[in-house]
Amino acid sequence: MSDSVGSSESGGVAGVGQDAEADNEPPQQMPALPEGDSLEPRETPEEGACPSAKRPRLSEEEQDLGLTAEPLETHGETVAQAGLLQEDPAPPAQGVPLQCEERCQGGEEEAVSAGCEVECHQNGDGGHDAPLEEGETKPDEEQTTNGSADSPSEGQHLGLDFTQNPQMLTGSWTEYSNFPENYLKGCKWAPDGSCILTNSADNVLRVYNLPPEIYSYNWDLLPEMSPVLRMAEGDTIYDYCWYPKMSSLDPDSCFLASSSRDNPVHVWDAFYGEVRASFRPYNHLDELTAAHSLCFSPDGSQLYCGFDKTVRVFYTERPGRDCEERPTIVKKQGQSGIISCFAFSPCLSVYACGSYSRSAGLYSCQDGTPLALLPTRHHGGLTHLLFSPDGNYLYTGGRKDPEILCWDLREPGKVVFSLKRNVATNQRIYFDLDMSGRYLLSGDTEGVVSIWDTQTAPSDGSEELLQPQLQFQAHWDCTNGISIHPFMPLLASSSGQRQFLWPGDSEGDSASEGEAGEAVMSPRETRHDNALTLWWAGPLGPAAEDGQQQNTAAVEA
Repeated sequence: MSDSVGSSESGGVAGVGQDAEADNEPPQQMPALPEGDSLEPRETPEEGACPSAKRPRLSEEEQDLGLTAEPLETHGETVAQAGLLQEDPAPPAQGVPLQCEERCQGGEEEAVSAGCEVECHQNGDGGHDAPLEEGETKPDEEQTTNGSADSPSEGQHLGLDFTQNPQMLTGSWTEYSNFPENYLKGCKWAPDGSCILTNSADNVLRVYNLPPEIYSYNWDLLPEMSPVLRMAEGDTIYDYCWYPKMSSLDPDSCFLASSSRDNPVHVWDAFYGEVRASFRPYNHLDELTAAHSLCFSPDGSQLYCGFDKTVRVFYTERPGRDCEERPTIVKKQGQSGIISCFAFSPCLSVYACGSYSRSAGLYSCQDGTPLALLPTRHHGGLTHLLFSPDGNYLYTGGRKDPEILCWDLREPGKVVFSLKRNVATNQRIYFDLDMSGRYLLSGDTEGVVSIWDTQTAPSDGSEELLQPQLQFQAHWDCTNGISIHPFMPLLASSSGQRQFLWPGDSEGDSASEGEAGEAVMSPRETRHDNALTLWWAGPLGPAAEDGQQQNTAAVEA
């Protein structure tokens, strides 16, 4: 895969797999883009048109004979059945009649002209259009020929329900058991909700399709998930993110970016798992340097990369080494340290940077002008940032720091409330907000997922420690990743952490059989749990209620 990196840098990123050999171009209306074309996706195919997707490559001879490729099978299902090529539109926003489904299929412009609501939602990895708020209809398993889907019952809206513990549906465990200590490092839903992206200690990015059985209530038939794509980086992966306008209906928009040690930033094709292009940042000594954090701008036109006291901005349509440098500290004033995370405001042309120096700063998207530097309140370097959907609040979390702080950006420097979680390592522990901005979810190093209702915060402006509304044991090891589905009441969680040998674990150690060894060790410290897990956090159907006890027993096992 690495051979295709250099060939894709000179002419921009072409259609799916252009940087591969000519005879490997995908079939069916996927011509190579002219030189100088960009990563920007083409217009969405017209209604009724079926775009090409994850299909076997055809040789030149086969193409001359007019042969066509069959869709790739996953778990005995075609890609279209597995949900990656579903042409059904996202369920309508709360309060929009179901008849609006047909009119919303033509894309955002047609949806707006038809009167459908389109809202902007920031989910921690670059802003993207999300047509739904909390409370949505759940598509049925059976779909009509034109791609529309019926809900389980007309007029039913399925939103997040945290009055009871989420129910485990399925996950992936075997995939991470073949490599010693192959713990996960987070999971992120695709912007269109069709698949999940994970990062793990073996330096491989994996893409999982959403199981088609989830669209029905036959959850007792859910098999263990297997990845449909594996993208191997050369060294430790620092960060990764989806293209915010990604849609499975448009294969050209299906890509993601990743950064790894001693490597350029790679742009991966999410249909074939190949490198489309690379962005090469160089330091003042003209040496290739790796980005510690990545984030696409909300419109996808720029890729922001974090470095030591510097942010470099690449233009998505121009792969290569050309970039704009924005230092975060000028004349010893500003934000110091390595820029470790980004977040973009969903409403204003503002982005936030977190650094390992425990600080967070706000900057203008136009030219990177510093707007505000928040006071240092965290005990460790920042690892994750998140804007509220209305853009008024910023949530920050750090490593070896037990607090998630909520900042009121209308009064920069004011903390509205804090959330307590157990973070005892340097690992990046993600948190996420639902579409409405009401519920904030986070895991911790003990495997517990906490859910806070931000609407219970005090209205008098006094800072307060907010108590979680619900807590449940998601994993037996560190729950480092949590991601909420863009429009369904589904959660994805990832677990695992680097395990260190305790003195009692050493062979030949006399203390391992004595009271000293028993005092040091505990069952939780020796238990490994490296897994990706899907959870249902909405109302339960009749069939799901019958199988709830079986799934609960599986979690405990």
